[in-house]
Amino acid sequence: MHKQLKIHGWVILDSHFHAILSSPDLPQVMADLKRHTARRLLELLKEEKAEWLLNQLRYHCASHKKENEYQVWQEGFHPQSIPTDEIMLQKPEYLHNNPVKRGLVASPEHWRYSSAHEWLPGAIQLLGCDDWRQ
Repeated sequence: MHKQLKIHGWVILDSHFHAILSSPDLPQVMADLKRHTARRLLELLKEEKAEWLLNQLRYHCASHKKENEYQVWQEGFHPQSIPTDEIMLQKPEYLHNNPVKRGLVASPEHWRYSSAHEWLPGAIQLLGCDDWRQ
């Protein structure tokens, strides 16, 4: 099923990720994305017998989540509107500079797990981005 999710920018760090996304029903798309990725990640961790990580996900499972043994994603979803083109042009810069601010790389395009490098000549895209003007 096509959810009409558009990805305009992203960065994955060790403890979180940021993304600039759009969809006609973003809260539902995010719920579906979290559910699918959590299920698939847990399957892979079990196949790989990554007990140390499964134990961490079990330990951090919210106590009120009685139906779940593990918690992959933090609860909640806090979308922020991007009302102008000017702000939209600022958001990717903030997002892509996260690894630089944390001292992981000297320049945003050096961080492999982000869309910052995708516009460089010869770049191999991990996850292609959609044009936000469309």
